[in-house]
Amino acid sequence: MEYVLGHGTQNDFVLLPDPDDRLDLTPAAVRALCHRRRGLGADGVLRVAPSSVPGADWFMDYRNGDGSIAEMCGNGVRVFARFLVEAGWAAPGSFAVATRAGLRTVELDHHGDVTVDMGPAVVGAESTAVVPSPAGPAGSVTTFAGVAVDVGNPHLACVTTADLDALDLTAAPGYDAELFPHGVNVEFLAPLDAGLATRLRVHERGSGETCSCGTGTVAGAVAGLRAAGLDAGTVTVTTPGGVLRVGVDPSTTTLTGPAVLVAKGEVELGGIEGGDGPDGELQAFVRLAEHATA
Repeated sequence: MEYVLGHGTQNDFVLLPDPDDRLDLTPAAVRALCHRRRGLGADGVLRVAPSSVPGADWFMDYRNGDGSIAEMCGNGVRVFARFLVEAGWAAPGSFAVATRAGLRTVELDHHGDVTVDMGPAVVGAESTAVVPSPAGPAGSVTTFAGVAVDVGNPHLACVTTADLDALDLTAAPGYDAELFPHGVNVEFLAPLDAGLATRLRVHERGSGETCSCGTGTVAGAVAGLRAAGLDAGTVTVTTPGGVLRVGVDPSTTTLTGPAVLVAKGEVELGGIEGGDGPDGELQAFVRLAEHATA
């Protein structure tokens, strides 16, 4: 089974080219692919499949590292676009990619960056996120005020003056399950400075804390502007994995950043058949690879 590894600001992915739409990705197979010791290692999987949506030739079938299906991935769609151009499956320039959140227009520049029109971000209700207190007694927690932001997938963006480096994001932050019945990505970011720049950390549903999250960066920029009394602007966001630029106006949002392909190869069945791990995961991985080569 052919694969390509890529990342956008160190949010990394296994890309599975599937031009004939033959792969049947199970959650267990995705978990095995993404496992950083037994598998190839990644935050998620991008299956490159033909699109049935008018206006786009290719569909980005994105799966979180735990095997769950996600509507959209801002870093992933940039890496997806880079792959299409490098593989000769799309012409350089501007084109549309189909996602579960709708069509996303991408544009590649000559410096390695990709810009994605992410569509309008919808600000929802105010809510809170709860994380363990870094300096408090065992079991104590800190509550952060935030706002729901829909970027094709759900986010809870919290603007805070707390020390971002001290936050414990090992486990998923607590949140209002009634407001977010399908889970939520949670961002913590510093207030915007005079140059409309900020720092951000994120815990992604289905993947845990990641070095970067494209849709989360957009949600954070929107929340940061809102907290500053603004509804538009260009925000520079520094994540643990790198720097992204977000453009916000009342009609849409854009996300600009690098997209890098770092490796490609084939899965060797003999290399994984003798592995260990949770029952079913490696077996499902083997079945997936056999199906791809049948």
